[in-house]
Amino acid sequence: MTLHSKTPAGLDGVIAAATALSHVDGERGELVIAGHRLGELAQSASFEAVTARLWSLAKGEEIGPERVKVDLGIARERAFETLPRLLAASEGLPVVSGFRAAVAALGPVEGLPDEAAIVGAMPVIAAALARRAAGLSPVAPDPSLGHAADTLRMLRGEAPAEAEAKALDAYLVTVCDHGMNASTFAARVVASTNADLFMAVTAGYCALTGPLHGGAPEPVLAMLDAIGSRENIAGWIDAALSRGERLMGFGHRIYRVRDPRADVLRKAVGLLGGRGVDLGFAAEVEAYGRDALAKAKPDRPLDTNVEFYTAILLDALRIPRAAFTPVFATGRAAGWTAHAREQQRTGRLLRPASLYTGVVPG
Repeated sequence: MTLHSKTPAGLDGVIAAATALSHVDGERGELVIAGHRLGELAQSASFEAVTARLWSLAKGEEIGPERVKVDLGIARERAFETLPRLLAASEGLPVVSGFRAAVAALGPVEGLPDEAAIVGAMPVIAAALARRAAGLSPVAPDPSLGHAADTLRMLRGEAPAEAEAKALDAYLVTVCDHGMNASTFAARVVASTNADLFMAVTAGYCALTGPLHGGAPEPVLAMLDAIGSRENIAGWIDAALSRGERLMGFGHRIYRVRDPRADVLRKAVGLLGGRGVDLGFAAEVEAYGRDALAKAKPDRPLDTNVEFYTAILLDALRIPRAAFTPVFATGRAAGWTAHAREQQRTGRLLRPASLYTGVVPG
């Protein structure tokens, strides 16, 4: 005898937690973070300011952006002091896996909240790993700079232009939180056991590395490289779809319309004056891809998602492709830490039921 009844595939529609941190409206194509629409935040608030709002809501206490900026600057310095130990944990691993090992090796920093220690350490680790892969030495942080500007400085070994820092800051704001996505849910599950934030964030990062979640930006560039030129767009995309291949940078589990983050990042790319991928060429790929997908799969909305312009933006900022996922995590860690705190403060152990489909002994 077997037991069977209908259950939502992938837990779609199942409410696992109550949160004041962010909300995704897939039908309207809207993302609200800490009570503000993403478009408004990306134009008016720094990463530190948005992080302060998330942590304030999660902890139930007012935390100002200046305090966050100071704490993140101190955390970057402390993380750099411990780099030999962190890099030892990642020895011999590629950047994405090495980042996981180094994040797992993080621990409390005296005088700092754990969430600041985590978010502050991430760009230090990402930059050091990317530079090690290129045969370069790590660059010490500058705590007087904003988080985005110092991230670029540590990655590239030179101070970024103001437009570059603003573009990366807009990116970090854009990806800092996104409802109950897979990595955030993983972090909340671990936090619900009363494990510490370091454990919860490590779990979140592991989920982020999966190609169905945060691992798509690099393949977007590989797709654009393969297409190569405007005259190849139609033939390449049509052939890929005829083979049943996925077009990278299109489609989202939640959004039934265009991902609102794509437009914010397209504007951020515009700040950089056409560096990196030809924006006109990318726009033609995007337009043809959307039309081709609408014809090939009329019953399945597949519009542009965040990865498409993430790839173009990070490439224009000269961030190594191998570091794309760790840089994504640098922004998303603000949300992971906030969700972990909120879960521990207002939630309970997450222990869903399962549907047994095996044999029941008689």
